[in-house]
Amino acid sequence: MNKSKETPLWVFLAFSSIKTRKAGLWIVWTCAAFTVYCAPWSQFSPNQAWVKSVFLLDDWSWFAMMVPMTLWYFLSLRWTDKNFAWQREE
Repeated sequence: MNKSKETPLWVFLAFSSIKTRKAGLWIVWTCAAFTVYCAPWSQFSPNQAWVKSVFLLDDWSWFAMMVPMTLWYFLSLRWTDKNFAWQREE
């Protein structure tokens, strides 16, 4: 990401070491996938033993942390796209 005077601090902190839009998209999609994983799925199907063994979380704390982080990365990606702050992929 190219830093300019107009780049907000919250965008710079999100993508300071990310150089391309492809890597930024990868971060957003990975965070979204982990957000879905962090939902306490074992609470929704208490009789399924395999759900408890695959989805190890049984409270909302990780989900509550992942939602704002995913939103932060998404909004940072959107700001960077609108302001043409990505370096060209080579």
